[in-house]
This record gives sequence, C-alpha cells and structure tokens, in this order.
Amino acid sequence: RAVDRGAGQNDGDDMEEITYEGYGPEGVAILVQCMSDNRNRTVSDVRHAFSKHGGNLGTEGSVAYLFSKTGLFVFAPGADEEAVMEPAVGAGADDVESAADGSVEVFAEPEAFDAVNDALQGAGLDPELAQVVERPSNETPVSDEDAEKVMRLIDALEELDDVQEVFTNASFPEESALRA
Repeated sequence: RAVDRGAGQNDGDDMEEITYEGYGPEGVAILVQCMSDNRNRTVSDVRHAFSKHGGNLGTEGSVAYLFSKTGLFVFAPGADEEAVMEPAVGAGADDVESAADGSVEVFAEPEAFDAVNDALQGAGLDPELAQVVERPSNETPVSDEDAEKVMRLIDALEELDDVQEVFTNASFPEESALRA
C-alpha cells in the first residue's frame, strides 16, 4: 500500500472528511473541517495548533451543537436590500439582513441554496460570497487583546494542508482591524 500511495496509484481514494471541534482563547467555539487521507497526521496537526495558540481540541459534539449549516450570500456594502430581498425570499431564503458595514446578507436552508442562488443570478444580482457555512447560534464577544489570540489560532489552523474551512462563534470588536 505504501508503494502504491508513493507512486500515486490511489489518486485520493482514501480521502475522508473529518470535523474537529475545540475551544480557543476566552472559550470561543471553533469548528475545523478537514479533508485527509491520514486521520492520525491531521488530528496531530490540529491538536498542535490548538495547544500552541491557547486553545483545546475537544471531543466530538463538544461545540458542533452551537452551529448550524446555513446557505449564506453576501452582497457588497451599498447593495439595495429591497432588490435582493424580493428574488431571495421568493426562492425560499429564510432571512435578509443589512450588516453594520452596509453589506446585505441572505440566509437560506442548505436545501434551498441552489434555488436561491439561481433566483439571485436570474435577477442579475451577483453576491461576493455564496456558500454553505456553519453559522453560530450565538456569538462569544472577545476583547481586542483576545481577538489577536483567536485570529492567530484561526490563521494557524487555516495554514494546515488538510484544513478546508474554519468556523468560530467569536464576535470581534467592530473597531478591530482584525475583523475577518
């Protein structure tokens, strides 16, 4: 098997999706979605990043209950909320909100993601971001000092080869230049 893998014979046959859960500085919840062919290497890398940056890798289910899969569409600041709302809600979107920075966010169930995306594209509206994300049910506010620690942990996790996405329930200070 090692020879076949080294020769590229497997072509990713052994890849699996793995989700790790943990807590960062100030108790913020963090979900790490990975794609790996070596579970042991990946968990070691993720555990090392957590411990090096003031966090703890948790057990399965320790923070996942704080998140729910949600379709998210984000429009640039200055987008017309009414123009976005009509096709989005008509196609099954759950909510349309204006953010503090003037951007417009549309939330939908994952099952309605394609229908909402098609309706927005059909109306000539092109979101800056359109993807299914893990949305926190509540947010944990962090101070400027702790925001830096949390961002260092998130950056370290995102730099790992096997990591696909990192989600957190941290609520960063508005005046912080670290806002992700």
